[in-house]
Amino acid sequence: MTATASPSEVLEQFVQLMGKGPDPAVAELVTTDSVFELPYLLPGVPPQRPGREAFVEHLRRGAAMQRFDAVDRVSVHGTTDPELAVAEYRLHGEVLATGKRFTLDMVVFARVRGGLITWSRTYSNPLDSAVAFGAVERVLGALRDR
Repeated sequence: MTATASPSEVLEQFVQLMGKGPDPAVAELVTTDSVFELPYLLPGVPPQRPGREAFVEHLRRGAAMQRFDAVDRVSVHGTTDPELAVAEYRLHGEVLATGKRFTLDMVVFARVRGGLITWSRTYSNPLDSAVAFGAVERVLGALRDR
């Protein structure tokens, strides 16, 4: 993406690339020191480490478990902050181990400088992921233990 691309354009490209696998080219849209926040991770899933290399590793680990094959209902919004954009979208995929199909409703906030994402925070319903990956009992057990 070019440095003249708006935050909304960069985020739109990011969402489209994530819906294709995710496509490894998505790493070209983030800074080397980017920060990725995933506030609603399933119990036992470690938080995302900062940086492009950690993000690429996160994508590799994810690609070993799941495949995304479509994205729809994409709506990208600019904000009054000139560096911030918000995207809402639906991500479709398959759990590789079981062939189970899933759909995740996503919302991502992204800060973009010079055509690259420097920070993002992604929200999705963790229960949808728990159902897709057969982890409902593990999640319930973790909640009971709290």
